[in-house]
Amino acid sequence: MEQILIVEDEPKIADLLQKYLQNANYRTHWLNSGLGVGDWARQTPPSLILLDLMLPGKDGLEVCKEIRQFSLLPIIMLTARVEEIDRLLGLELGADDYICKPFSPREVVARVKAVLRRGQIMPSDTPSMAIHSSPKTALLALDRDRLLVRAGQQEITLTLVEFELLATLQQQPGRIFGRDQLMNKVYTDNRIVSDRTIDSHIKKLRKKLSEILPDQELIHSVYSVGYKFEV
Repeated sequence: MEQILIVEDEPKIADLLQKYLQNANYRTHWLNSGLGVGDWARQTPPSLILLDLMLPGKDGLEVCKEIRQFSLLPIIMLTARVEEIDRLLGLELGADDYICKPFSPREVVARVKAVLRRGQIMPSDTPSMAIHSSPKTALLALDRDRLLVRAGQQEITLTLVEFELLATLQQQPGRIFGRDQLMNKVYTDNRIVSDRTIDSHIKKLRKKLSEILPDQELIHSVYSVGYKFEV
């Protein structure tokens, strides 16, 4: 049975989430502080973490950053702060999804199932696979299991969103993808995000790629249309 770790400092919310998740046949564990979450996740890795943004001891973004240093387990952030900067910062640190308060516990269960299904598309015991669609894309090797990109002896780690963007663009070099197309590829749960969100991820992705290929520009902007991958 899959286990969900709930990190939430409001007992009523935590109790409600536990009841609904248990009714959906998940095991649950509750922590009411950001302190100690990383150690608990190391010792007893859950299937997914529901992580509140505003926590005593250590806030949710710091907890997410700590966990991403040693694990890619799914994280859904719970937040009452809906400003775009919080959403972008959370995604850059590796959060897989957001749920804004107030929320329906049924929606939380649905989001949990959706994120876990995405993780099952390529299970962890599947051999790592480098994507080489053509000689044009052989410059990079993508390791989906570890969210790594390698160029020669250099490698970088991407967030899940950055990896999916790069994989989508690289598989069809020269093709121009509109922002809406990229959003549909990356956010398969039909959440609503702005064009600026895609632009922000592309900017971060370019910066990371420049660390391993400083003399190459791989992702090109096409004015008023979108982006394409081209060496």
